[in-house]
Amino acid sequence: MLKQKKFLTMASPVSQSVTQVDAFTNRPFAGNPAAVCVSQTPLAPEIMQQIAAEMNLSETAFVSPLEENSFSLRWFTPAAEIDLCGHATLASAHVLWSEDYLDPATAVRFQTRSGELRATQDEEMIQLDFPSTPVSATEAPATLIEALGSPETAYVGSNGKDYLVEVRSQLETLVPDFEKLAQIPCQGVIVTAPGQPPYDFASRYFAPAIGIPEDPVTGSAHCALGPYWQAKLRREQMLAYQASHRGGIVRVRCTPERIYLGGQAVTVMQGTLRLPRPGQ
Repeated sequence: MLKQKKFLTMASPVSQSVTQVDAFTNRPFAGNPAAVCVSQTPLAPEIMQQIAAEMNLSETAFVSPLEENSFSLRWFTPAAEIDLCGHATLASAHVLWSEDYLDPATAVRFQTRSGELRATQDEEMIQLDFPSTPVSATEAPATLIEALGSPETAYVGSNGKDYLVEVRSQLETLVPDFEKLAQIPCQGVIVTAPGQPPYDFASRYFAPAIGIPEDPVTGSAHCALGPYWQAKLRREQMLAYQASHRGGIVRVRCTPERIYLGGQAVTVMQGTLRLPRPGQ
């Protein structure tokens, strides 16, 4: 249940707590870092954006309670608010449970721009219940493959938000031209390839158009990667590796309309944001 006492004793919005969490990893300084701000009442969107720019992480999550076990959740990159983020959702659930805002045995319901998302404890992992966002084959924009360094490709698809490109080799050694990539009309580009055991597939994610040259581990990208590799491998449950310099592991289970993402998280830093008082 919602632990109201925790919220009633929180600092006011003038002195705002923030927790930095490494998501989709079981050790510090790996996976994808996200900042999580939890407040009794929502902050103004312009303040959220300024905090996200100050944190300068791929995403900063803002959480506030709505009713028992239900929370508002918004995600901001340093440059823009986005519709869906996996690692910052996982980090938010981790903070609510580990910092005693919510009983760890209780599922979390997040109300977001992508509808209701749920998080539950699943043994040593946190499981996220996300929408499936499959891609369809499409012709690549003229500069897309060039911006990726002209790798040999096996497939190009799009779900209207991201492009997905399967490459035959070079996944870990790709050096994209981020200036060119930022001109592609999409939020980001998922590049993927078959995985090496024990992983079923691997990926990287580039989104310079929204201020993220390369995202270390991208939960939301697996909402497209899951259906794509499920169709190729004929497997409902898979283990994925995101091959960034930090690296991260995502357990993926596919159903026709939902994707269940499993991962671990560790807190690495806690602090206080000193915000201007209203009118200053």
